[in-house]
Amino acid sequence: MTDLHRLSIRELSEGLAQAKFSSRELTQHYLNRIAKIDNQVQSYVTVTTEQALAQADAADALRQAGNATTLTGIPIAHKDIFCTQGIKTTAGSKILDNFISPYDATVVAKGKDAGLVTLGKVNMDEFAMGSTSESSYFGATKNPWALDRVPGGSSGGSAAVIAADLAPFATGTDTGGSIRQPASFCGLTGLKPTYGRVSRFGMIAYASSLDQGGPMARSAEDCAYLMNVMAGHDAKDSTSMEKSVDDYVANLDNTTLNGLRIGIPKQYFNVDGLSNDVKVRVEESLKKLEELGAILVEIDLNMTEAYVPTYYLIAPAEASSNLSRYDGVRYGYRCDEPKDILDLYKRSRSEGFGAEVQRRILIGTYALSAGYYDAYYVKAQKVRRLIQQDFLKAFESVDVIAAPSAPTTAYKIGADLTPVEMYLGDIYTIAVNLAGLPAINAPVGFDQDQLPVGLQLIGNYWSESQLLSIVHQYQQHTDFHTQRAAIAEENA
Repeated sequence: MTDLHRLSIRELSEGLAQAKFSSRELTQHYLNRIAKIDNQVQSYVTVTTEQALAQADAADALRQAGNATTLTGIPIAHKDIFCTQGIKTTAGSKILDNFISPYDATVVAKGKDAGLVTLGKVNMDEFAMGSTSESSYFGATKNPWALDRVPGGSSGGSAAVIAADLAPFATGTDTGGSIRQPASFCGLTGLKPTYGRVSRFGMIAYASSLDQGGPMARSAEDCAYLMNVMAGHDAKDSTSMEKSVDDYVANLDNTTLNGLRIGIPKQYFNVDGLSNDVKVRVEESLKKLEELGAILVEIDLNMTEAYVPTYYLIAPAEASSNLSRYDGVRYGYRCDEPKDILDLYKRSRSEGFGAEVQRRILIGTYALSAGYYDAYYVKAQKVRRLIQQDFLKAFESVDVIAAPSAPTTAYKIGADLTPVEMYLGDIYTIAVNLAGLPAINAPVGFDQDQLPVGLQLIGNYWSESQLLSIVHQYQQHTDFHTQRAAIAEENA
């Protein structure tokens, strides 16, 4: 019973079904690990001990009554961007430090309906704006593979809890790579679904046309179990698509690698700043897929240089609009003794938002302002369409597109990166959000410092099953997804 955290989701489900252990025992096991280890990793913002044990007892009662589902009684961690009824929901910001959500996000509600047990809420870059999880008001989360490194962002807490075995899987969100990049930095599998596949209701907005929730776990199989819960139409979200949902677990073996055409964009492997270790590991993984029957096809993605400037006009513009609701009046942080309404607005926002959030609000407000709207925002939306068309043209000749998930492995905490240097680290991920496509990260090895490297596979619209299946089959022939950080092993 001491190694429950080493079991896959399927093994946990089978163990519960066969009464090898109860949900209460499983939940308590994870709570004990959180109490023992998380002071080093700092991944949880809120641990919901009492609620988790109550949910576990309810799951055990359901199972005893013969009413359990596949996932009933399995613990999960939620990124602190998903509203959770009666639990603090902060989005990593001081401005929401006192916000107790009165309702559940659809993703959280679906998890409850499936019988999942919420261990707590995990850390993130403030309002999902960042690539390191250092911009959180609650301090930097550490990468379990090396505690002096960042776990990536913005879903850094979600990645860290899995890599440290403090939760079997977790929810994340991805606006420009915030699932795939931390999954890469922490040696995990993470899926960014097609825009509209997972409901955004109750997910605190950063950039509404780019944000998408998705699963993070050790393997593609584990992610498939969580996608079965998360995916589907939601009438409460006007961007949610009315489209039938696959059984992602049942489809894991459905995509044949024999003859699968994988596009290799030559522009992606000539990017300034691409680490040689990352390039070599990604190329090795592609060679492995080729050995398993895939065909590698060189392709052109000619809009690559437009990714970063386009994204960093559109995303801040939408953030500027979305974050205008945090005014110190209705909920959230309110400054002390304001002189008048203008002082209330100015001080509540300048004291409540961190530096990176303020930077993006200012950029976005400028891009939307009179006289600049057409020159910047409208032009960026036109370029966005060209980026989408560039991908669609590529998919006429290939099934999926391969790339690194990030140009480097995890940075050191406190690394003196300029905002532009940090933004350029998103070069491989942001175009997927601009085009609304699905993409997945798979762990494919380590650099010379034993830090994880990730391969990104980008699919055509609604191809989540295909992406999970490809990675699942790759993981049947490799063991990178099963390797564990020292902190997880030492505290087994």
